[in-house]
Amino acid sequence: MKIRLVEKLNPTDRTKPAKWYANAVNVGKKDLKSIANEIAGRSSLTRGDIENVLSNFVDELPALLKDGFSVQLGEFGTMRLSLSSEGAETPELFNPKSINPKVVFTPGISLKKELSNIYFERSKSVTTTI
Repeated sequence: MKIRLVEKLNPTDRTKPAKWYANAVNVGKKDLKSIANEIAGRSSLTRGDIENVLSNFVDELPALLKDGFSVQLGEFGTMRLSLSSEGAETPELFNPKSINPKVVFTPGISLKKELSNIYFERSKSVTTTI
């Protein structure tokens, strides 16, 4: 995996010297069709079969999360909704429009294990961020 080094100041104390941190280099995107194609190459299912299953899963996922379910996907991991909101002085003053839902993904044990074996390679570019 390629990484880029980024120089960042300490957000809590900007008088301290900046330090360099690793950022992942994005090499592109994989769409549903290309992923289905790759899976079909290792399966008895067709690309269309796999694409159909994945599309139906993507269609079903929001409803499950909205209903309060965490969605456990075997060894891949679990998805759930997390909420952040503005605080209110009293329950009566709470504004539900301040709620911001976020999808949280927790990788499964085997995925974590696979990701722990990554070889990192520095990209030629270096970025300075203030």
